[in-house]
Amino acid sequence: MRLTNYSDYALRSLIYLAIKPEPHLLANISDIANSYNISKSHLTKIIHQLGQLGYIDSVRGKNGGIRLACRPKDINLGVLIKQIEPDFNLVECFSTDLLVTAKPDVNTNSTANSPVISEDSGVAKDLALTLIDEEASAVVKSGCIISPVCQLKQVFFEALTAFINVLERYTLADIISNEAELAELLFYRNNLNGLSSLVK
Repeated sequence: MRLTNYSDYALRSLIYLAIKPEPHLLANISDIANSYNISKSHLTKIIHQLGQLGYIDSVRGKNGGIRLACRPKDINLGVLIKQIEPDFNLVECFSTDLLVTAKPDVNTNSTANSPVISEDSGVAKDLALTLIDEEASAVVKSGCIISPVCQLKQVFFEALTAFINVLERYTLADIISNEAELAELLFYRNNLNGLSSLVK
């Protein structure tokens, strides 16, 4: 499983906002982009979505900027990733546009091969619908001929579910516990590099 740069930059932006030395002051997108040496235009779209999702407050105007809208301990990494990743299609047959899936039969008592999923894992539940009742699924566009009876999908599903469940055990607060070290790299070292270039 590999997350997109979009998710990576979203997490980095939240880390920046969570550890900035003067939390009462607003930050701006240029500051974040410069600290990580990433594209400001790409970051603008990410910050906008984080604002729409309620993770970031934006203040408009001459002295405007951005700040965290909630406490780091209230930002669950698994929930965040599920909201901003475009898809979790590890393999072709996970794609929802490749499968026509009937809902599982609620009257069936067989749970022997049912995947184990987290109660609050929406992505995992969505994927489970394609795996719980293989006989109810019909491949419509997949290039893989064995997809209707493939056992490998279950293995990939379990791996993906484990990945999501681990992320759901952590919050933003957990990954900024070394705040002083992060601040040294994001804020103070950049300032020192800027001063040294002026001296030269």
